[in-house]
Amino acid sequence: MQIRADQLPAALAKGLRPLYVIHGDEPLLAQEAADAVRAAARAAGCSERTVHTVAGGHFDWAGLLGDAGALSLFAERRLIEIRIPSGKPGKDGSEALQRYVEQIGDDDITLVLLPRLDRTQLGSAWFGALDGAGLAVRVDPVERRALPVWIAQRLAQHGLRVEDGEAGQQALAFFADRVEGNLLAAHQEIAKLALLHAPADPRGAPAVLAREQIEAAVLDVARYDVFRLGEAVLAGDAARALRMLDGLQAEGEAAVLVHWTLADDLRGLQRVHAAVRQGRPLPMALREARVWGLKEKLFERVLPRLEATELAALVDAAHVCDGIVKGLRDPRWPDDPWAALQQLVLMTLAAVAPRAGVPALVTAPAPAGRSPRQQPIANSQ
Repeated sequence: MQIRADQLPAALAKGLRPLYVIHGDEPLLAQEAADAVRAAARAAGCSERTVHTVAGGHFDWAGLLGDAGALSLFAERRLIEIRIPSGKPGKDGSEALQRYVEQIGDDDITLVLLPRLDRTQLGSAWFGALDGAGLAVRVDPVERRALPVWIAQRLAQHGLRVEDGEAGQQALAFFADRVEGNLLAAHQEIAKLALLHAPADPRGAPAVLAREQIEAAVLDVARYDVFRLGEAVLAGDAARALRMLDGLQAEGEAAVLVHWTLADDLRGLQRVHAAVRQGRPLPMALREARVWGLKEKLFERVLPRLEATELAALVDAAHVCDGIVKGLRDPRWPDDPWAALQQLVLMTLAAVAPRAGVPALVTAPAPAGRSPRQQPIANSQ
């Protein structure tokens, strides 16, 4: 049975299962979920803990199976942790985990810690065996749109809240911008605010934080994922997209990888658009283009706004930008790779969200032998 991380406390309150699997790539939430299982296990009498970390291809799976079948000399119940940082136990590990599940009893509690798993891993025999024997806890990252609410909830746990109305919403948005993609740092910043502005009476009303207090205390510790940049662009969020682009440059991300992410989205839009024009149902076209999750919803939103000529111009612009990030030059584009990436982002934003406050696109005259390309008015000559 699979549940979300926020459903774990209620599940633990109903009683302990013999096995828990925690999988996801958000370190803070995965750690908190594991700590909740450990605390519940201690409360249930598991006073001994053994840890097995699967590292490399020479892990002693027989030793794990033997340990699971052995009786503890010091405790009535044990907590047995199995950590698989790669998420890939291999053939021997797959067979061992399935045997482990077959011999698991009610005396001990097993906690399996895994990173984020792909579709193949989630559909594997070993994960299916673990899932069927206990409770699988999926740790999802907190998306940017949900981050202000998450911050408000964490502040409330420390007896803090922001101002009512628009001022409070702006304070939460500012906080979210500074910690996006870095929940560990967000946790630390909230703890810092709790130390600086804790209410005099913890049992009384929450202390109210003004935006000025948040701005003075919260550091800019955002960490940006290059694959989230395309989501911000497709969502038409110009301010966030440009902020992410600046952040990726400051973090030393490779311009080639950033370009590949943007260009891949544009090529995907063009493929899906062409398939729909040929009569293919949109859900089928999205599956064939391997568009999943949030990107699927964003594609569905922006595709009706785009014409084939617009997409062709954007793909052509991505081709030129590809040359620039690899050292080539174009007289109508900036020589700096990051400036060229910014221009490509602005062009895409103007096409997918014409009311997002970015320059409208115009068709720039093309040199001989090249097709016309669309460029922001501010950059056209």
